[in-house]
Amino acid sequence: MILSGTRASLLLFVGDIATFFLALFLTLIIRYGGDLTPQVVHEHLLPFSILFALWAIVFYLSGLYSKRIVFLRANLANAIVRTQAANIVLAALFFFLIPVGIAPKTNLIIYLVVSLVLILLWRLSIYPRVSTRAALPTALIASGAEATELVDEARANPRYGIDFCIVRAAAAIEDPATFERQLREKHIRLLIVDTSDQIAPEISALIYRLTRLEHQAQFSSFEDAYEEIFDRIPLSRLEHVWFLENVKPHNSPLYAFLKRTIDIIGGIIMGLVTLIALPFIAFADVFEGRGPVFIEQERLGQGGRPIKAYKFRSMRLNKAASQDWTTEEKQENPITRVGDFLRKTSLDEFPQFVSIISGELSLIGPRNDIKGLGERLSEALPYYEARYLVKPGITGWAQVNQQYEQGNLSPQSIEETKVRLAYDFYYLKHRSLGLDLVIALKTIKRMFFRVSTW
Repeated sequence: MILSGTRASLLLFVGDIATFFLALFLTLIIRYGGDLTPQVVHEHLLPFSILFALWAIVFYLSGLYSKRIVFLRANLANAIVRTQAANIVLAALFFFLIPVGIAPKTNLIIYLVVSLVLILLWRLSIYPRVSTRAALPTALIASGAEATELVDEARANPRYGIDFCIVRAAAAIEDPATFERQLREKHIRLLIVDTSDQIAPEISALIYRLTRLEHQAQFSSFEDAYEEIFDRIPLSRLEHVWFLENVKPHNSPLYAFLKRTIDIIGGIIMGLVTLIALPFIAFADVFEGRGPVFIEQERLGQGGRPIKAYKFRSMRLNKAASQDWTTEEKQENPITRVGDFLRKTSLDEFPQFVSIISGELSLIGPRNDIKGLGERLSEALPYYEARYLVKPGITGWAQVNQQYEQGNLSPQSIEETKVRLAYDFYYLKHRSLGLDLVIALKTIKRMFFRVSTW
């Protein structure tokens, strides 16, 4: 079974940091040889330790810790070369701008070569060996489109280390004795069960005996397995009781305090950026024709309460893009050239600092809708209004994970909105300061790569 999720990312992180330090010591040995002293090592250790922390963040932003991406060896090598070259540039700027007592020009050149060799060796050769073991023979007792999606993803991606030997709907298991014999013949070691199905008492007893009494197999609920692989909630399994069990009505006092503090600091920074960018955007808008610099939208806040949101205008008319999904609407109200720049850099969102500082919005949370659109979606999709149980945000778990149709920056169909909803409910269940930090880093990554594609 191949390590997945946080364990795989943690192993990669620890290995990368160890490789960075090993490359530093080898660089110093090559550079100073017999003249290498503990004092020289000490002089380099602290500034390079700071750099290694920054480099790990760059690795994360480059997607090198993504749990679902399986790189071809050539693609991974190219990604590492580009990322480490960027890290060396970052190091040069670091030593140029910050007085740390050393100016390791020659060392950086040597380090680039040594670190590239060691990182490629670790990532391409050592990590696949230490992280891999035999795939677990697995039985899935579930049915429906999401069960098929789970099987297809696991079979297409060997990283998960799951070998689905048996896939059966609970209703199709008529003879528990025959089913038990099949499980033993195929040496099933993992049982993934949809506990929301009406499983016969005999099957439930069999699963309990194999997983808890005899310890012949591990047990996982279908919902947990689906979340582990897709980082979202299987919508078809939701009932009202799910929200009672998984969504807390109030955050812990510490989390609420820290989140609000971060929101205020972030809102102030967004306000300063807005003031700096305003004259340039206003001047550029002159060449796009008449129209206001800002637009005002009525959106939904926590509890579904209407709030006012302010943004830089990015379309020809002062009208929300998501009010209508028709092609005619897009043709009548196209995105301007200035608006395209604002959207790619997310600068159009920055005037919402007013709502963040006032406490109506958070930096991170489920993305809120324009009032009319949100009301229509609430009628079309079950439990849709539950995404407003927490304060909405400028960016969220769905925005940093969901892939939209080519050319779209937001959901443009009911099917895409369903996927967004599944990510939003995952955030409601798992929200924490750690998850908020991950979302913040992924948001920076998405903003950077949008700009880098120009």
